[in-house]
Parts: sequence; structure tokens; C-alpha cells
Amino acid sequence: MPTRSAIFLLAAISILAPQLAAQKSQHAARKGSLRAKAVGENKPLTPVETAIATLTAARTFEQVAISRDAKSVAWVEAIPGRDGIETGNSAIYLSPADGKTSPRLITASPGVLRTESGIAWSPDGKQLAFLSDAAKAGQSQLYVANLSGVAKKLTSVKGFLDAPRWSPDGKTIAALFIENAPRASGPLVAEAAETGEIKDSFYEQRLAVVDVATGKLRQVTPADMYIYEYDWAPDSQHLVATAARGNGDNNWYIAELFTIGAASGAMNSIYKPALQIARPLWSLDGKSIAFIEGLMSDEPSVGGDIFVMPASGGKPKNLTPEKKFSASWLAWTTKQTIIYAAQIGGDSAVGSVDPRTGEIQDIYQGSESISAGLWNPNISLAADGETAALTISAFDAPPEVWAGKIGHWTQLTSQNKDVKPAWGQLKSLQWKSDSYDVQGWLVYPLHFDPAKKYPLVVDVHGGPGAAVQSGWPGIGGFAMALPAAGYFVLLPNPRGSFGQGEAFARANVRDFGYGDFRDILAGVDAALKAAPIDPHRLGLTGWSYGGYMTMWGVTQTNRFKAAVAGAGIANLLSYYGENKIDQWMIPFFGKSVYEDPEVYAKSSPITFIKKVKTPTLVLVGDSDGECPTPQSYEFWHALKTLGVETKLVVYEHEGHHFAKPDHNRDRVVRAVDWFDSHLR
Repeated sequence: MPTRSAIFLLAAISILAPQLAAQKSQHAARKGSLRAKAVGENKPLTPVETAIATLTAARTFEQVAISRDAKSVAWVEAIPGRDGIETGNSAIYLSPADGKTSPRLITASPGVLRTESGIAWSPDGKQLAFLSDAAKAGQSQLYVANLSGVAKKLTSVKGFLDAPRWSPDGKTIAALFIENAPRASGPLVAEAAETGEIKDSFYEQRLAVVDVATGKLRQVTPADMYIYEYDWAPDSQHLVATAARGNGDNNWYIAELFTIGAASGAMNSIYKPALQIARPLWSLDGKSIAFIEGLMSDEPSVGGDIFVMPASGGKPKNLTPEKKFSASWLAWTTKQTIIYAAQIGGDSAVGSVDPRTGEIQDIYQGSESISAGLWNPNISLAADGETAALTISAFDAPPEVWAGKIGHWTQLTSQNKDVKPAWGQLKSLQWKSDSYDVQGWLVYPLHFDPAKKYPLVVDVHGGPGAAVQSGWPGIGGFAMALPAAGYFVLLPNPRGSFGQGEAFARANVRDFGYGDFRDILAGVDAALKAAPIDPHRLGLTGWSYGGYMTMWGVTQTNRFKAAVAGAGIANLLSYYGENKIDQWMIPFFGKSVYEDPEVYAKSSPITFIKKVKTPTLVLVGDSDGECPTPQSYEFWHALKTLGVETKLVVYEHEGHHFAKPDHNRDRVVRAVDWFDSHLR
């Protein structure tokens, strides 16, 4: 590929700023365009149109990073098109951490909107590495820009680049690289079609290093090893990584902890965990490695206890045993303590733990969602261990970028100041179920009238290794359109969820559909006591694990008068051989389906299918590797055969997470229409 010459920030701003201003103007007018259309047709905006306009209105921030010297903050901002339809383009902005001057644009592509992401600060805070497809649309390359705005292209590769990170000496940038990748990495994206002789073939995500001076890229790790996460050692000669041989999408669940020689690529396994591990970090003195271990059901969704072990190998020490939180992010400080972010109930939290004494100090806790780009609570931390940058959002506050001392942040952006929620107030509910204290959220209808009775829809989160927090929803959270249409929505965090420690997260092992579903039903009872809800107008929905729980729920009770099952699992026995990530099932069920079919059968909705009376809409993508289409087809086919009202909608070339805006909108419309037709 041709090498683009250096680009000056002044030119980038003068050429691209008018286009970004136009995009911003379109963004601000999106809801207005829908309203204008309705007025032109002499029709008011419907509740579902109001909800869609709101769910697509907010600008999203894909990543935030603060420089080590705490002086500068960069972030990646998605660029929307008309009516909230995402363009797939994104832009990088740079701001002083104190927010005293306006953000500046950093780009490798002046005058043309491109996809730019993967920001990483150099150790001295004077350069910013990032990924951009400026040279060729759809093919990202690694660039480095200085604070004056000069951007230099370093690589010319074919494949998928991700997660660049500078070596501590500033001479090298490492990145994850899948050469000739046919798609982005991870099991959430649409799977490629398979025809002909089917083999267990895969593309490995290897660790590559790029020499900053020459731009030379060298793949370091072996061709049969898949690297998930990594961190540099302070000597810039070694790295630590979570990795596994073979299929990357599937084998994350059995990944081990390795140290890697940056020059030789030699990998040494220093820990084979009992469960899943994530967020490996080398201590600043080079002596220790920290990581998170716990029962996790999805690669991006991290939660567990904090462990530390000698970098040379040895027995890890659990620093947070029996603590009532789920750690999701880590950083070492110069004082050799560990700063962590975690979920506590439905809240986000930041704290510190001293590996030498085990002493834990609380730094911050709040009901809002905090993120620097990863799933679950996380921040970007400066070298002082006290200053951070992040996005903050809540159910009633769309995301913005903030920076400052942890818990005392200053707002840097106001991109979403005009976006208001299309739902009512949010209340945290707590209830007892068996011996557990369970938490969830109750969302009130828009324009709530306490004198009226309202229908309620229970929306069960995916995972189960996850937890609902008070964050601004996007169009993917289709159930959040329901309050605009006059519904209460209950968002429970039943056993198996993050936020209450490992014992709670493991409480549904070999018990899918039983204790966790009792928690959900107890939550419905709590909601009925807390708000004017009509007990005869209850609905159930969810996606992934929530889709499974919806299919399960309608086989266990007739309390729900309508259901929408998204990407669910109908038959755990057949599912075991159909999905692309079967390794996740062993920790939850104890053995494979071939060794213990009974434990799978007892938790399969299809086992109890003849009990279903609830009208059920079934939604799924045709390229879903996590919860394949045949599972939804099997459930729909059974209901149809048994005379239960049902519909099946299969979306073309969608994976477990939908990528096409029109399909996301269609899910919202269909879900609201289905509940309206049965609960009104």
C-alpha cells in the first residue's frame, strides 16, 4: 500500500471541521427530522418512534485514554449519520485534562471521514498511536501522531489489527494481529458461511511488534497460538499474555497465563487457571503479575477476584476472596498497589488493594456506569495512580468524557447535552430469594401516572456473567423502548450475575433455570409491591442468556402473557454440538453433554415444551455463532406444532451482536408491537 506523507493538524482541522460540523448538525436534528416527517404526514410521533429517536440520538465514545503525565486526554468518538444511523466512521479528539481549551481533532485522513480507533499514549505523553483505515477503507494500519498533529503511517499489512500498546522504553509498539483475517475477531460478530468439507480451521490472533523508528512489523508469537490480552514488562523485553492454542473464539475459556520474550517469541506458561482469566498486568518493579480470575461466560465481560503471582511462576494469591464485588479492570501504581474497578451490586466502584497486606481501600462508588472503552467498569489511569479519564453515563444521563482525580472528575465534552431519556425514573430494588439478596432496576413509564395500572416486562440480561448497571442504553437494548410505550421494565441481576462476589456468580452452576429463575420471579413480586403494576399484564424478554431464560420461563409458568426471546437456547443437548464456543459450558455444567446429558436435559426448555401457553416472538441472526439459528428454529417449530401463537424472525448476516442499524430498529418495532398486541 502507498505510504501517506505526514499530515498537519491545522490542515486536518480546516478541511475536516466543516464536515464534522455538518455531521453534528445532522446529529442534533435527528429527532427533529423524525418529528418533521410526522408533522408532514399530519401524524404525531409514535411512542416507538420516540424511543428509537432517543436510543439512537446520543453520541457514543468508543475509547478514552489519558496520558501517563496526566496532562492530555484522547478519545474516540463515533460519527453518526442521518436519523442516528451509524456510519461506521469515528474520529479521535485530543484535549488537555483540565478541559480549559477546546478539543482538537487528530486524524490520518483530513477531509475524509474514516474509522480511527485503538488510541495509545507513548510513555512520555508526547505521541499518540492509533489505528486508521485512511490508506484503504476497511483496512486499518498503525499510525503515530505527535501533539502538533503530524501523523505518520507505520504499517502496511493485510489483516485485523487491534489493541496497540507502547513498550515502556517508547521504542516499540505491540499490537494484536490476525493476518488475512476474513472478519473482526471474537465470537460476537457474524460468522463466515461454511461450505464444502468442514474443518476445524481458524485464524490466529498473534502478538506483533512494530519498530517505531522504521515501521517494521514482526509477528512474535507462534502461528498456532491465539493471544487475547497482553501487557509489557517494565524491561521492554518481555510481555505477559492470556493465550490458548487452537480456535480463538472457543478456547478463551481455557486460556493460560504466559510470559513471552519480545525478541524470541518464546512462550512460557506460568499459570493454568481453574476458571477464566483476564486483564494480565506486569508490576512496575517487574516482580509480579496481576490478573482477574472468575467464572465468566463471555470474553468481553470480565468479573472475578484479583490475583497476584510471581512473574517467574508460582502459586497465585487471591487478594479479594469472598469480597462482595466483581473486579473488572486493574492497574499497578508506582507504590506497588493495585487500582481496580469493579461492580458492587448494580453500582460501579474503584478501589485499591495492597498485594503485600491484602488491605483494601474504597476510593469511589456510584450508580452510574464508568468506562474507558471496555465492558463493565473500567477507567484510564495516569502514572500518578490518582488521575483518570473515562466516560460516565446513567439511565437519565447520556455519556460524556470526564477526567480528573478519581471520583472528582471534570466534564470535558457536552456532545449529548440536548438528549433526554424517553423513559421515566429508575429505582433500584432489593429483594430476598432463597438465601440470597438480589438487586435489580425498575424503570418507570414515560409520563407515569400513579393513579393508573401499567403492564410490566421483565428484561433478563445476557451472560449470565454480567450485570445491569445504570448506563445510557443504545438501540441494542430494545426493551428500553417499552417505557415510552407505557410499560414498566424490570432489569434483574439474579444469581449468576456479577456484582456480589464469586459465590453469587457461581450459584447457578449446574442449576440453569432453577435458582436464577426463582430470583427473577421474586423480583416480579417485589416490583408488584413497589409500583402500580397490573399482575395480569406481565411480559418476559431477553437476549442470549436472557433469550434462554425467556424460553425457559414460558415453560415453567403461565404468569407471563407475552414473551420475546432473542438469540435464545431451546435445547442444551443439541446446542452443545451447534455453537462455536462450547468450551464455556464445561465450567457451568461440570462435564460435556456426552458425559452428563442429564444435567443439560433438566435445564433445557425443550424438555418442558408442552407446558407453554405464552405467545412468543423469536428473534435471531442467521450467522450467530454463540446462540445459533437452529436453536430459535427448534423452539418456534415446537410452539407452532403445539398450537401456541408464535413468530420467528431471522436477520440476514447478523451475529450475536447486531451490526446493521435497520435490523436493530426492526427488533425494537417488533418487540413493542408484540407486547402491545398481548398486554394492552
